Amino acid sequence: MSQSVRPNVTRVKISALGTYVPPRLLTNADLEKMVDTTDQWIAERTGIRERHVVDKGTATSDLGVGAAKQALAQRGIAASDLDAIIVGTVTPDMLFPSTACLVQHKLGASGVWGFDVSAACSAFLYALQTGAQFVATGAHQKVLVVGADTMSSIIDYTDRATCIIFGDGAGAVILEPAEDESLGLIDFLHEVDGSGGCSLYMPGGGSLNPSTHETVDQKMHYVHQDGGAVFKYAVRKMAELCEKILDRNGFKGSDVDVFIPHQANKRIIMATAERLTMNPESVIINIDRFGNTTAATIPLAMQTAREEGKLKKGDLVLLASVGAGFTAGATLLRWAF
Repeated sequence: MSQSVRPNVTRVKISALGTYVPPRLLTNADLEKMVDTTDQWIAERTGIRERHVVDKGTATSDLGVGAAKQALAQRGIAASDLDAIIVGTVTPDMLFPSTACLVQHKLGASGVWGFDVSAACSAFLYALQTGAQFVATGAHQKVLVVGADTMSSIIDYTDRATCIIFGDGAGAVILEPAEDESLGLIDFLHEVDGSGGCSLYMPGGGSLNPSTHETVDQKMHYVHQDGGAVFKYAVRKMAELCEKILDRNGFKGSDVDVFIPHQANKRIIMATAERLTMNPESVIINIDRFGNTTAATIPLAMQTAREEGKLKKGDLVLLASVGAGFTAGATLLRWAF
């Protein structure tokens, strides 16, 4: 469920960050013309004003490559310098090959191996800790972790309960050994609760319900959500994991310099921050501009924090997510650049 960094393993740091969103915007005003909703209704309940969506023919691997190229350029290394690529996504280009294979090929990352992690909105945190273990044990020196989703590909734009929420985007980080032991990843907590699977899921397309005319007609290839159940679980579990990881490392909410939560709903974010008595200025929120980009929300919010001058070397950073599954996670780190 969790693992603290131990003295006999290498401390791991995030050494670079890159993000990418498609240029096309879908605003609340646009959605008013598509479904029975209003800008005010969406903004009051979710905090979202607009989201980015891909044009036809653009896939999750394309978004991931865009973010990866930025991270590689920031670090000043070639794709072939990487040891592994881990892609967190719930909207792979196809069931196989993995999106990691497609990203590897498009980057020209010769000699690199990789795989996908499917954990919905928690996929970036799960992929981050998976990659960190390879570096911590000395197996690898440079691991690329990508969180990318093309949610518009699985959204029913006649369903106002879901179409107002999601957007498309990608973020990527590079993980390396930390020369300074005071910086880097400190601890993490992960948890899944499969009893919540019926509250947020896509029923069609897998081995249980393979694609047929019937599954398409029944709209089984779109996101299905029980918003109330998801909201209640997210509010409780995000705060619970954040409290636990802070407490076992000797910190309080007020010690956190930057809180970067999954951007699912502004009310969930603020409820967590208030329960932890965090400084409101430490809470990063960009859901108004991007919506819920699933695996991409946390790296996109990292970039927002950097742009706003709120994320500096040595800052104590808390990351948190809750997603379909149910999946949940929290990561504590000292920012390294």
